Amino acid sequence: MSKHKRWHNLTNLQKLAIVLLSILQFALLAVALWDIRQRSADQINGSRQLWTAAVFLNFFGPIAYFIWGRKRQPNLAEF
Repeated sequence: MSKHKRWHNLTNLQKLAIVLLSILQFALLAVALWDIRQRSADQINGSRQLWTAAVFLNFFGPIAYFIWGRKRQPNLAEF
């Protein structure tokens, strides 16, 4: 007998979780790719091509880009 569950063996809650997490994953990917394309090279830490490839790594890639890939803009309220 197989150790893996088939889609029809999952509960409705498990199916919903998979669908919602998939939507979140693709939304993060799309927003990260859009952001990389919109920013100039001097607003990105590292290579634009490297970050473009990295955002395809499931959840970690886009989250890593948003944390470490974008250079911070100075907060004008601090001046």
